[in-house]
Amino acid sequence: MATPDKKLKVAIMGAKGYPYVYGGYDTMIKELGERLVAKGVHVRVYNHRALFPEKPRWVNGIECIYTPAIESKSLTQLTHTFFSMVHACFSDVDVIFVVNSGNGPFGLLARLFGKPTAINVDGLEWLRPKWKGLGAKYFYWASKMATKFYDQIINDSEEMRRVYLELFQKDSVVIAYGANPKESVSSEPLSKWQLDPQGYYLIVGRLVPDNNADLIIEGFLKSNSQRKLVVVGDVPFKDAWANRLKEIQDPRLLFTGYVRDPLELAALYSHCYAYFHGHEYGGTNPAMLKALGYGCAILALNTPFNQEMLQNGKHGWYFEKNGNSVKELVEKAEENPKALEELRKTARSGLTQKYNWDHVTEQYLEVFESLRKK
Repeated sequence: MATPDKKLKVAIMGAKGYPYVYGGYDTMIKELGERLVAKGVHVRVYNHRALFPEKPRWVNGIECIYTPAIESKSLTQLTHTFFSMVHACFSDVDVIFVVNSGNGPFGLLARLFGKPTAINVDGLEWLRPKWKGLGAKYFYWASKMATKFYDQIINDSEEMRRVYLELFQKDSVVIAYGANPKESVSSEPLSKWQLDPQGYYLIVGRLVPDNNADLIIEGFLKSNSQRKLVVVGDVPFKDAWANRLKEIQDPRLLFTGYVRDPLELAALYSHCYAYFHGHEYGGTNPAMLKALGYGCAILALNTPFNQEMLQNGKHGWYFEKNGNSVKELVEKAEENPKALEELRKTARSGLTQKYNWDHVTEQYLEVFESLRKK
């Protein structure tokens, strides 16, 4: 039995690691891990060995363990979590926290070893176009297994909670993803791409079908806008769909690829005329939170998740899933600069308490403490 004053020891796995920050899960582990350490929790993060040329054991008070993986597009992430889970089960951690519903089946290992577990299951992975056939079936099955093998399911939006209740008859704790609002950001980095403040629309995200960049590009190029459309992001592998987009020739279209410099990315968000959000599946989206935090006027695909995040139109306008709807929204935006200015002014107020990282950390800590008591 753990004594109340014994330091809580939490193992975190399922993302690339710490302090590797590119994706949403990596950001969450960084923001959450550092705050938990400040609250006196022993945090151990399992890092993807191949991504870390240097392998210090401790970084900013977080213990880093470097586990291997079978390096292939579909197996890397799952095998990395499997090896991490085995290591954690044989260690003295009090609670194992896993991200990504694809890791659902590995909860069985922890259960056999009597380790309390929580999993953040995130979006509707099985519906994403990139997981066709077997991949989609696996993610659906894995998400179902997560509801059976983990002690606590965590979703980051009320809409995802509803989906899990409906599909798997399993309730979950809702803890949103956090955001860091930024008031004033220099426009100087824009000169790298010869861009002017408010002279462009922005898309940020991986170039994959479920983010609908193709639809946004098609609709934008049909519109009468004289502004540019800047597409930030790429895919880390050769991909015919992404290449087809990048081959479109139009002076209004600019592909930057990945932008890894945080100051450049901040400038692109802060000074865009409007930010396009085409993400179709999933709960609280980190790119959308960034857009709110940087004070963007947001044009989002009409989905229940985006409605929830933008408070049903209070903090953005919506387009339907077709090019003409995008075209019409762009032309509406061009004709209503005052209305867009109003969206920019009120964007940060959309980051209510639930999206505050300190509040998010408190909620996770409550979950971990109650699991340890079990």
